[in-house]
Amino acid sequence: MAQATIGNSEFDRDTAVTRREPGVYEARVSAGWTVHGAANGGYLLALIGRALGDTLPHPHPFTITAHYLGATRPGPALVRTTAVRGGRGLSTGQASLCQTAPDGTETERVRVLASYGDLDALPADIRTTAKPPAIPPYEHCAGRNEGRDRGRDEGRDPVPDAAAALSERLDVRLDPATAGWAVGAPSGRGEMRAWFGLADGRDPDPLALLLAVDALPPTAFEMGLTGWVPTVELTAHVRRRPAPGPLRVCVVTRNLAGGYLEEDAEVWDTQDRLVAQSRQLARPVVKRAG
Repeated sequence: MAQATIGNSEFDRDTAVTRREPGVYEARVSAGWTVHGAANGGYLLALIGRALGDTLPHPHPFTITAHYLGATRPGPALVRTTAVRGGRGLSTGQASLCQTAPDGTETERVRVLASYGDLDALPADIRTTAKPPAIPPYEHCAGRNEGRDRGRDEGRDPVPDAAAALSERLDVRLDPATAGWAVGAPSGRGEMRAWFGLADGRDPDPLALLLAVDALPPTAFEMGLTGWVPTVELTAHVRRRPAPGPLRVCVVTRNLAGGYLEEDAEVWDTQDRLVAQSRQLARPVVKRAG
């Protein structure tokens, strides 16, 4: 099968928006990017980010924050955007994704505030202590289905895959050290590491990075918890345009308290560059494994 390209892939089609009038975009939330029947937060961020990119004078998201007000279900949606400020290097806008409730009223599902710029205009100077995550080679990391099959062979019950629709569209290869949850043997550490790509081979771009920061299994799984972990708020920083090829993603949780946890993510490209970062607050709706 021919490899999909940027602008001609399932991800591009399913995040497409059509301008109805200035500041109002029609969209269709695809069932292919859902978890427990609700659209994945990173996918929604990319969809809304595409509408903001059409509204604002700068092309790329630099920082984008979303508050998820309720579950977004597959089907028609409207994205309403407003340009807040325009500057030489950055422009700022806000957006809301809305759907029609059963009673016919328009209901806001996601609200976003973002600043956009031009990644290609950034200076090349880098001074950092950040290092790429240590992940085994791609071919030594198992896909989610492979891990589940191994768990069954070993007589252990794998965690039910509520993200089946989403995982079919991704090529996620988990570091075995953070994949014990998939075979019923979580490590107890709040960390997830993986190679990440789209299943159809489309290379990453700035919008795909917004998906990547929220596409790995929840770190709560490796802490011995199972179930849905919906995002309350997610902030992503896009640092550079990614090079072609699979990304390395590392997500860490240091504190699960009061029914909420944070997840800090880093995304690295094939040139060992830190291309995106994020932090989110999530609320596990979980039960203890076993």
